Amino acid sequence: MLIGYNQATTLKNSDVETDLKYAEKYGYDFIEFQMKQLNSYLKTHDISDLVNFFSKSKIKPYSLNALEFFNLKEGEDFERVKNDFERMCKIASAINCKIIIIVPSPKIENVSEEYIKEDSIKSINILADIGKNYNVKLAYEFLGFKTTSVNNFSQCYEIINAVNREDVGLVLDCFHFYIGNSNIEDLKKIDPEKIFVFHINDSKELPLDKLSDSDRVWPGDGIIPLDKILSVLKSIKFNGVATVELFNPEYWSWSPEKAIKAAKEKTEAVIKKYFI
Repeated sequence: MLIGYNQATTLKNSDVETDLKYAEKYGYDFIEFQMKQLNSYLKTHDISDLVNFFSKSKIKPYSLNALEFFNLKEGEDFERVKNDFERMCKIASAINCKIIIIVPSPKIENVSEEYIKEDSIKSINILADIGKNYNVKLAYEFLGFKTTSVNNFSQCYEIINAVNREDVGLVLDCFHFYIGNSNIEDLKKIDPEKIFVFHINDSKELPLDKLSDSDRVWPGDGIIPLDKILSVLKSIKFNGVATVELFNPEYWSWSPEKAIKAAKEKTEAVIKKYFI
């Protein structure tokens, strides 16, 4: 299994150039850009600088993370979503990045799960038609928090199946799978080709409703049943990329090199039992 680095892991103590430097040094195969960091980079650099870097480097771009809160929007609000997405598509196309992650909006009072499903399907198809012009795929990332409109694996996969497009899949994030109380049995039934992005991470031991992104820890250092998840992924013949993604303020206090090196070592130690 190839390994990717997600910039969220050094979100507050690094930048694009630094992350690329050390991700390359420590042998990552891919990088997932956080849009906050990428937008900052593009204020002082031209996109051609990234194109030039990737033309000479072993490390390649994997996804742009993320188009946030794309669903349950109407009128001018959805027009802004489309405009933001098209801008991301232009960046992705320029650097030969094939995937953009999309994130659901918070729940709205008195909106049914069926409406959320139908609205997601409609919105995804509109965005996917835009992405098709740029050879970009969409990866739908459910967020396990109860306040999120799509917050578990089965709900997200049902939407992806209903969309039924080759250019639309999902993000399997171990933290969100865990806190959303997703069922490991459901994971056994998925078409592995529909897992476009696999985020590997772990969690502190706290009640599910008390956990936040800042409680993520290195893979293998927490209580998420990563062995079960990886065993199922192997059994369904998943052949994708494991990207380490954390938002832990403790690790943000480390030097970028120390964090990026530790992320690689921790991830390799967990996945090597199942994937070469």
